Amino acid sequence: MFETVVVATDGSESTERAVEASFDLSDRFDAELHALTVVESNSAAAHNRAQELLRDLADRADRTVTTVIEDGAPATAISSYATRIDADVVIMGIRGRDGPYRYHLGSVAETVVYECPVPVLTVHHLDGGVDEETETGTETE
Repeated sequence: MFETVVVATDGSESTERAVEASFDLSDRFDAELHALTVVESNSAAAHNRAQELLRDLADRADRTVTTVIEDGAPATAISSYATRIDADVVIMGIRGRDGPYRYHLGSVAETVVYECPVPVLTVHHLDGGVDEETETGTETE
């Protein structure tokens, strides 16, 4: 069912669960795993941080990971890359807002969901306010 999985990450805490989900899905289906980060700036420092992020991600995986850095607008780059490699799914975290809107999609995730021709799996970042056992969004004490 899944032969090629793309995980889009920027190294933030909110994308860590997406990375873990990509490891799990690619392991379960013995799929190729591609880790993608998008750099909006052409600075060498930004590219070096992206390379370090992807190297660390690949080191944690139980399989070979194709790591890719794309330049440009994140949503466009993610959609273009997934289309170009004929991915079966894109996995990415969502950037929620605080308060009652914390489960809304961030602008990049929302754009990818609506514009990418490849199915997109969005993964919530859990924090202390969410029941991590059941993932129901109930408050913990």
